[in-house]
Amino acid sequence: MRIQIKGAKLLLLLASSAIIAACGGQSSKRNEHEKPIITVTIEPQRYFVEAIAGDKFNVVSMVPKGANHETYDPIPQQLVSLGESKAYFRIGYISFEQAWMDRLMKNTPHLQVFDTSKGVDLILNHEDTAHAHGDHEGHSHAVEPHIWSSATNALIIAQNTYKALCAIDKANESYYLVRYDSLRKHIEHTDSIICKELTHSTGSKSFMIYHPALSYFARDYGLHQIAIEEAAKSLRLPI
Repeated sequence: MRIQIKGAKLLLLLASSAIIAACGGQSSKRNEHEKPIITVTIEPQRYFVEAIAGDKFNVVSMVPKGANHETYDPIPQQLVSLGESKAYFRIGYISFEQAWMDRLMKNTPHLQVFDTSKGVDLILNHEDTAHAHGDHEGHSHAVEPHIWSSATNALIIAQNTYKALCAIDKANESYYLVRYDSLRKHIEHTDSIICKELTHSTGSKSFMIYHPALSYFARDYGLHQIAIEEAAKSLRLPI
């Protein structure tokens, strides 16, 4: 579901952030000895970036833990933090990015943006599939956005994150490589455990979930996801 944000609301937030920055004086500026900031969209991304970046960056999420990415609006303090960030790592197709990315980037033209969904084999929703392979504009809302729920995709996200970190901080490339290899092995080990468990399972290959957030997980392991709620509508289940 695409969220429509009025321009006046964005201007108000940006104006508020400017006032905060001005009133804060020196306290609003990052101390030169503090670690540089990388901003990500959601908490799952933060795991990947922190796992590879280690102690080289502070990682902050635009959509905080527990918030709904379909309805969340950034607060003024976040806009200030975004302006101080070294780079922005986007996850790909979630509603927050559809509503806010273009506006946010226009106000932080210096910020490098990296798409960690690059290379993922996307799942398309039933509607509008003829156009859903386009870029992040247009009909990209037809893409199933929860790409991080898959081990296969996690490896791609990790690799994209590693490449992005090397691009913005080449001096520490070897450091990032060691940590990336460790994360990759951890993901592969987790994948092997899941495969082993499912191979020995004689039960049903179907599972129920309220919101269809595990589509990529289901595809990876040949499972059938039955969602109670889909496209903001509750499904009528047989009794």
